[in-house]
Amino acid sequence: MKQKLTEDLFQAYYDARKNKRNKKDAIRFEMNYERNLLELAEEIWQNNYKPGPSTCFIVNKPVKREIFAASFRDRIVHHLIYNYINPIFERKFINDSYSCRIGKGTSYGIRRLDYFIRSCSENYQKDCYILKLDLKGYFMSINKEILFSKINQVLSGENKKAIWQNGKLEKIINDLIYKTIFHNSTQNFILKGNKKDWAGLPKTKSLFFAKPNTGLPIGNLTSQLFANIYLNDFDQFIKRNLKIKYYGRYVDDMVFVHQDKDYLKSIISVIKNYLKDNLKLKLHERKIYLQHYLKGVKFLGVFIKPYRMYIENRSKGNFYNKIRECNLLLKKQDNKLSKEQIKFAVSGINSYLGLLGHYQTCKLREKIINSISIYFWNYIYIQGGFFKIR
Repeated sequence: MKQKLTEDLFQAYYDARKNKRNKKDAIRFEMNYERNLLELAEEIWQNNYKPGPSTCFIVNKPVKREIFAASFRDRIVHHLIYNYINPIFERKFINDSYSCRIGKGTSYGIRRLDYFIRSCSENYQKDCYILKLDLKGYFMSINKEILFSKINQVLSGENKKAIWQNGKLEKIINDLIYKTIFHNSTQNFILKGNKKDWAGLPKTKSLFFAKPNTGLPIGNLTSQLFANIYLNDFDQFIKRNLKIKYYGRYVDDMVFVHQDKDYLKSIISVIKNYLKDNLKLKLHERKIYLQHYLKGVKFLGVFIKPYRMYIENRSKGNFYNKIRECNLLLKKQDNKLSKEQIKFAVSGINSYLGLLGHYQTCKLREKIINSISIYFWNYIYIQGGFFKIR
C-alpha cells in the first residue's frame, strides 16, 4: 500500500506541474524531484507531513482578491487529495454546479442559464423571472468543522469498503484533508508585494479578519473542491425540497429561473434561513437581483438577453487594460521584449480572445487587437479571424 501511495504521489506531481514548470518553486523541486517525492511520501506515510508557508498577495483582476498560494510541495499534496476524493464527490454533485469541474466551467454555466430561460419561457413566449443571489465573503465564511464533518461523513459512509481498500490509506488521506483544512495560512506566510495592496479590500474578503476555524485560502485546488462540497447539501435542498428545476451555481453565484415571480420572492427568506442555520453563511443583501427575463441578466462575465449575449463591460475594460500594459511595457523596454515577457503578454491576450471568441464579437476583437502598439507586431501574428495571436 505504501508503494501505491508513492505511485499516486508521482501522478499528483505530474498533475501539479502542468503549466507551472517555469515557476521558481517548481523548478527547485524538479531538480531532484524523485528524491523529493520519496521524502514527501515517507513523511505522509509516517504522519509527519505539515503544510508549509504560503505566498500571500493581492490580485486586482477580474476583481480585487487576496490570494494565498501554497508552495509547490503542498500543491502536490492538494492534487493527491483531489485525485482520491474528487471522483467520489463528483457523483454526488448536481449537474448545474459549474466551478472547478471537468467539462463544466463558465462557458457551460452561461449556456445552461440561456437554456433555463428559453425552456422556462417556452422559447420566449411566456413570462419567467430570474433570481440571482450571492453569498457575503463565501470563502472567508466557510466553517472548517462543518466542512470536515461533511467530507468525513461521505468518506466513512456506506460505501467505505468500496472507497478504501486499505484502512491505512483511509487514515492517511483523512489526516491530509484535516491538516489542509485546519492549516492557518495567516500564521506563517511569505508576503509578496506591499501591505498597501490590501487598501480597499473588504474585511469579508480577507483571511486576516476571518473568525477562528473559519475561512479557506483562495488559490488552492483543494479550496475550490471544498467550496463545492460545502454547498452540495444546499444544492440538493434547492432541487429536492424546493423542487426548483432551473437552478445553477458557480462557486457562490446562484441563479434561479421560474415562471412565478412571487414564488421566487418567497424562497429568499427560506434560503437565507437554511444558509444561516446549516452552514453559518449569509446572503449578500445588496446583491439580490429579481427581474423579468426581458431585462436581461449578468452572469459569469456575460449579459444574457433573448436571442443574444453580450460581453460584460468589465471584461472589455480589462482586455483594453491588458493591451495598455503590453504597450507600456514595450515603451519602457525600448520596444525590446524577452521571450518570457512575450510569452506572458501573448497568454494574457489570448485568454481574453478565448472568452470573446464564444460570442459574436468579431468587430470588437479586431478593434481591441488593432490598439496594440505597432512594435509588438515584430513578435506576434494573428491566427484565424482574431481568435488567437501567436
